[in-house]
Amino acid sequence: MSRSTVPSKRSADAQEAAWVADEDRFVLQQAKKKAAIRVKGGRAQPVDWLAVTLAVIDPERNPLDDEIDADDLDLSAPETVFEGLDDAQLAELGKAIDTYLTLESSKSNHEYWNMMKTICNDRRKTSSDGQNTARGVSSVAADLDKLLGPKSLEELEKLEKQIRAKLASNEPIDTDYWDHLLKSLLTYKARAKLRKVSESILDARSGGLRKQQAAEAMALKSRLEARLQTQSNTLSGETSQNHTGASDLDRHPLDPEPLLRLRSEDKSLPSMTSVEFAQSITEDRRRILKVGFVPHRKRPGENGSEPVAKRSRTDGGDSTQSAFDREVARGLGENEELFTQEEEVVTKNRAQWAQQYRPRKPKYFNRVSLGYEWNKYNQTHYDHDNPPPKVVQGYKFNIFYPDLVDKTKAPTYRIERENGRKRGQTFAPAGEDDTCLIRFVAGAPYEDIAFRIVDKEWDYSAKRERGFKSSFDKGILQLHFQFKKIYYRK
Repeated sequence: MSRSTVPSKRSADAQEAAWVADEDRFVLQQAKKKAAIRVKGGRAQPVDWLAVTLAVIDPERNPLDDEIDADDLDLSAPETVFEGLDDAQLAELGKAIDTYLTLESSKSNHEYWNMMKTICNDRRKTSSDGQNTARGVSSVAADLDKLLGPKSLEELEKLEKQIRAKLASNEPIDTDYWDHLLKSLLTYKARAKLRKVSESILDARSGGLRKQQAAEAMALKSRLEARLQTQSNTLSGETSQNHTGASDLDRHPLDPEPLLRLRSEDKSLPSMTSVEFAQSITEDRRRILKVGFVPHRKRPGENGSEPVAKRSRTDGGDSTQSAFDREVARGLGENEELFTQEEEVVTKNRAQWAQQYRPRKPKYFNRVSLGYEWNKYNQTHYDHDNPPPKVVQGYKFNIFYPDLVDKTKAPTYRIERENGRKRGQTFAPAGEDDTCLIRFVAGAPYEDIAFRIVDKEWDYSAKRERGFKSSFDKGILQLHFQFKKIYYRK
């Protein structure tokens, strides 16, 4: 009996350990997502910036789990996170770092948080030692900084081995001195590793920026060459009509007064005095010098809500494209297929905003779920080796609205049935399913879009395997649903 209980006990222990590991992994993932959300919302705590920085350099991370596009962030060097924090804030940061140390299972990520913990402890120690200058602490710290500060990471690692060997030997040495030197060396070693982390972030993002700028330069070159070619073709005609050109020049207004008038679309912009503007520039320069790298962003005018006369770009920006790419990268499930059966939308009245904005269809990436329906007929005529035809069991709609003018109003959807058919009524022949239109409606500058789907009763169950989801977040409308299963009693 004792022999039989030992394997079962081991199995139970292994299951419990696996469950605890899965729970820790889930808690860690949620903590990272919350940190990214706070960073995006401008509510970041110091530990949030450390977590986001790790997400950028973590080689094991899944890009599909990213809540924000790291290229859009003004990432600072990690050591600048500790600047300006008092002892209470450093203590709170230390506790938050301990939480990540407890949850992290990756060796490289654990080493990263150990570096942060070491630097945080050193900052706290430096803060407390600042009040003990009478005991000569500051002079000792200055001597250590002269000795260890200029050394590279490789030199510090070599010196660490020498100090550990000396402490392990039986030589008559000042143990307190060498212990103190070793502790200080570990702090400088963590700083050196952190500098390498900052350099890797800067190199990676600078390389991406160079590629982006090279592509933009080539595109600009092509446009300029095309424009110069067009101008050269019309140059001969213009030179033969100099008097006409002179008269045209006379008709152009030279009074700068219209340029000094404030346009209606600029009246809502914030205003500041010259002194405030100068202070803002000084603060921005100080921050940029510490950051070391500022990502390239689109100009404020380059958005989808800009009037037609001022827009020259196509649908979707970088954030939309990255979100669309994430959705495409998820691929198709085992029983899923792409769903692109878009239907023509009939609109009686043209939207009022169509005169100001260019109407356009939103991007989408939809899937249809297929499966077998084991009703009584299929159970009689088919088996698992010779299955029945697959039928539609649900849909996953992902519609992208990145440039809504009024972002406070979420897009909606509605079901439209033809020929006066009501919900629950069946007009289709035997063996076929009724269909209906699902129509997605949003505001400017997007047109309505519709798809033809099977008209069955939806399952609104909150069960995970049923997968009902209806949400609008980050410009993406997601509607995922399955049809209710019909159970046949024997």
